[in-house]
Amino acid sequence: MSRKVRPRQAELPFPNTWGGPRKNAGRKPKGEGARVRHAPREDVNGRERAHVSVKLRRGLPSLRTLEVDRVLRNAFEKGCDRFGFRLVHYSVQQDHIHLLVEAEDGKALARGMQGLLIRVAKALNKLWQHAGSVFADRFHSRLLRTAREVRNALVYLLANARKHRQELAQVLDRFASGPWFDGWRETLRIRGMDGVRRPVALARTWLVTTGWRRWGLISVYAAPANGT
Repeated sequence: MSRKVRPRQAELPFPNTWGGPRKNAGRKPKGEGARVRHAPREDVNGRERAHVSVKLRRGLPSLRTLEVDRVLRNAFEKGCDRFGFRLVHYSVQQDHIHLLVEAEDGKALARGMQGLLIRVAKALNKLWQHAGSVFADRFHSRLLRTAREVRNALVYLLANARKHRQELAQVLDRFASGPWFDGWRETLRIRGMDGVRRPVALARTWLVTTGWRRWGLISVYAAPANGT
């Protein structure tokens, strides 16, 4: 007989406001921009899912502040469902962001991510009174083709703060999309959500809505594996 899980209350004090190709031609990557290899990304056919990550340039402030949180959630909300692209979940760390996205095809993935990152960069530059590039290089994506891969990616995103040994003031990381996730094993009562708009799109692919659950719901105390 399975042990009954008692409801837990997660307090998330959200604020109320918010000439034709030539071999070796072209600009050569240097500095931080050279860290992500510019190889063709995996093909995206039909409705696909991907784990996407993007890193901040060195020397910029931390992304894990209340002011940045408001700015990012606003940018995510406006760019989460466009051009056949959907931002389904996110995790924000000090100098990088993880995303779980759906896309109709490779063009939708590239176009949707480009639009989202431009929106985020402009908002952060305005907040920080900064001019210039915000992200170190183009985004990195890995396609998720199985239910197990999707579940692992969800754990990795939603519990990523534990991977980086961040101190959490509550059960859920307020800098991730956990409050909008409906696959928690425990029953949660989340306070402080009045007036907070949903910053992510609803998933539409079977693997993200249903398929991953075959491997079991996710505990709020889960921790991701070191390598993903």
